[in-house]
Order: sequence, then C-alpha cells, then structure tokens
Amino acid sequence: MVTGSAARPTPASPTPPGGHLLEVRDLHVEFRTGEGVARVINGVSYHLDPGETLAVLGESGSGKSVTAQAIMGILDTPPAVIRSGQIRYRGRDLLTLPEEQRRQVRGKEIAIIFQDALSALNPVFPVGWQIGETLRHRDGMSRADARRRTVELMDLVRIPGAAGRLGDHPHQFSGGMRQRVMIAMALALDPKVLIADEPTTALDVTVQAQIMDLLADLRRDLDMAMILITHDLGVVAGVADRIAVMYAGRIVEHADVRALYRAPAHPYTKGLLASIPRLDVRGRELATIRGLPPNLMRIPTGCPFHPRCPYARQVCVDVVPDDLVLADGRTSACHFAQEVHDDRAR
Repeated sequence: MVTGSAARPTPASPTPPGGHLLEVRDLHVEFRTGEGVARVINGVSYHLDPGETLAVLGESGSGKSVTAQAIMGILDTPPAVIRSGQIRYRGRDLLTLPEEQRRQVRGKEIAIIFQDALSALNPVFPVGWQIGETLRHRDGMSRADARRRTVELMDLVRIPGAAGRLGDHPHQFSGGMRQRVMIAMALALDPKVLIADEPTTALDVTVQAQIMDLLADLRRDLDMAMILITHDLGVVAGVADRIAVMYAGRIVEHADVRALYRAPAHPYTKGLLASIPRLDVRGRELATIRGLPPNLMRIPTGCPFHPRCPYARQVCVDVVPDDLVLADGRTSACHFAQEVHDDRAR
C-alpha cells in the first residue's frame, strides 16, 4: 500500500478465466546488423501464473534477456526486429498496444530489475531522489509523500538505516545494497509481475543468497509473480516453481523444478546440472559441456545443440526436434528425451 494521499491507479482487468497472467507465444526476434541477421529468439513460448516464480535458464547469448526486453517493450529497434509472436498480459497482446498504453503497463504492471545496478543507477543523483522521481512522475505523488514512500521501499528491501541514506549516491553503497535499491525502484509502482534479470551477477555467494531470499520473500509477501533470469542452476532450486531452459533462442526443456533437478530430459540441461560443484564429490574435475554456443547468424541444422551433444545421432543433424511431452508433463525439445531422462549415469 502507498503511504500518503496520492491515489493508486485503477487496477488492471483480472486474469481471464482459464488464462495465464503472462504468456509468451511463439516469439521470434532477430537482430539485423551489417554482418548479417542474427536469429536471437526462435519460437520461444512460456507462461507465468499469479503468485508463481518461473526461472529462465541458459548460457549467455541464449536469448533470456532479449525475451525479457521484448516483454518490457525496451528492445532497441533497430537493430532488433520482432518478426512474429505474441506477448499476452491479462489477455491483451502487448505487441499490438499503442506506445502510450504500453508505457502504462511498463513499471505499473510489469517491472524489471537489471543485472548491473551500478550502470542502471544514475551516479549523479542520490538514490532517494531516483526512487522518488518514479513515484512523483508516474504516480503523481507530492514530494513529501514520495519521500515517505521511498523510505518504506528502502526498509522493505532491508537497507539498514533507510531514512538516513536517502541522500547517499550509488557509489556509497555496496554491490548488494545497490541491487536492493534497484529492487526498491522496481517495486515502487506495485507491479504484478517482476522480472529479475541476473540479479546476483558479480555478487559474492553470501550476498547472492541474501538477494535470492529477499526476492522470494517479496514475491510471497506482495503476491507478485516473478520471472528469474539466470545462467546459474545453483541459485534457483529454493526459489522457482518451474524452470524453462533456453538454448540458441529456444526453450529446450520446461519442467517443474523438482522434476528437472531429479532427472533432466534434455542433454543440455543434464550438462548444466553436471557442472554444478557438489560438496559430496571431492578430488574430481568439474564436468563441462564441450564446445561453444552456436553463432546465431549460422545456427546448425537440425537440433542446434547436436555439435556439443553426447547423445547426437544423424536425425539430430537433419531434423529440428519437436517439443516432446513426457509422462510427468514436462516438455523437452530432444529426439531422445525419454532416453536422456532415464539415463541418469551418462
């Protein structure tokens, strides 16, 4: 709730019966450059329901952040071009909305936390001013109300002595505290969906855990839904409800978090899980996925993962795999999904 006399915006229409809060449908995005066309997003589909957390996982360049930027409507166009697809929020396709209506959704309904808080924050202005500016311009609050609400938000994200730090500049905060400031800014307009794009990048392990705990608590306490974008399977186990694994601009596996950790059904997911350090295994080199992610201007034929895949056969070179639905309801874009799922030792 907002402190002060400023009125809240009219609530958005409820989620359609039987529909999802947010749904990305068959999204295709390419970047047109002087060197050629990079097919960055190649038919991404996923959904988010009220109150849940979806983790979107993959290596750098897999398309995780570009999908998030498309949802927010902040892609640089050009060079980015959305070729096809839909992004539906509460039943409305955001891609067809006029910019003024899209701006009303951005921040008030769907907000994003960027990974590099130091770059995202303006180094010239105090953090209290930066948070309050959003409240004054987007919510029409008075300076006094905005100041009170800013202190509430900084308290909410557990910044010690919040009232005394309104005048501090970004460089006066640690990396973890700067990320908390970014979270406070994202929460200023009470969004229903929070996108956290690599929120623990460049933070030490202890601070990573604190930020993840904070996000989980905020999602629950504020009744939000959250998309957590990360390359690290280790940070999502205790936070996410479902995981969508991306590779070369496509969702290659989509599963309940416990089912995925127990037995992945795509070779790429299996490789990611095998590369996580384990306390019960010592004196052994960490497993790696051989090779490099594909050049998105020259994506391999068939399954894009086949040059790096220990299960690859000729059909993987020739045919793009469909999304196969396994018995537990998960999907896997692999010709041999059931074999991968059942083969836990390989």
